[in-house]
Amino acid sequence: MGDIVGAGLLSHAPVIMFPEQVRVKENGGRDFTLATGLRRLREEVIDTTAHDTVVVLDSHWATTTETVITSHPRRTGLFTSDEMPGAINRLPYDLPGDPELGRAVEEFAAKRPLWLAANDDPYLPVHYATLNLWTYLGRSGTPWVSVSICQTATTEDYLRAGEAIAEAVAHLDRRVLLLASGGLSHRFRPLTELRDRMAGDPDNIVTPEARAADEQRIAWLEEGRHDRVVATMPEYRRFAPEARFGHYLMLAGALGGAECAAPGRRFSAYESGIGTGQVHVWFDRPGAGWRSGRVRM
Repeated sequence: MGDIVGAGLLSHAPVIMFPEQVRVKENGGRDFTLATGLRRLREEVIDTTAHDTVVVLDSHWATTTETVITSHPRRTGLFTSDEMPGAINRLPYDLPGDPELGRAVEEFAAKRPLWLAANDDPYLPVHYATLNLWTYLGRSGTPWVSVSICQTATTEDYLRAGEAIAEAVAHLDRRVLLLASGGLSHRFRPLTELRDRMAGDPDNIVTPEARAADEQRIAWLEEGRHDRVVATMPEYRRFAPEARFGHYLMLAGALGGAECAAPGRRFSAYESGIGTGQVHVWFDRPGAGWRSGRVRM
């Protein structure tokens, strides 16, 4: 059987795409750990973990009436961000796809109350939540598949979508890395403050309460307490987590939901992205499987 061989909640903050000298200047003389952490993740995990496909749960790809998974044989082109064209522009990309996996996820989703479809339209846009991570972590010839975050979905919908992904992976005997590409709390500093608040210092998070909520969830993830993160979603949504935290919730669903006890290890500090909370947390597959771990009380 196939399996998800590693998973991560990873930031795609645009600052990681700035030239290093610009990052160092904006961060008060040292690089953002969001950038250096991805390089370390590449060396320590991506290049040492055998995998067939990377699946990105893309928090910048907002769909409305269904979750969508790409099923293209290949996606190529030049990317300029409509959100930040001065920072991310004419980025060349060449992403092999995994059509068989996309179609399998659609088939397994149809077995539960879930709106999910595979799509191979050649004009379907690609988003920088996928491309920023691919720039750091992509390997030549390895398929990268993107999954949207449906903006009308509930926590239960996201968890079920993750379950469908995991079942398709197992059915096809795929070794998959699952990347939840997105941030934590996601309210920005006002425009007039932005350029004075570019540094990653968490004092720049938009409110102390948002920072505290983020840091609590990071601590739970490091402890493997995915159950607590899932159970407290109504409370956490008060701090506007990016994409309703759907990227993480689909990851959690794929790893066993509240039963997953895999502890996370950090590949960055907790840093601010112009007021938003950002971090890299990686989950290694436990030897006995994603649902293994201590007994819940």
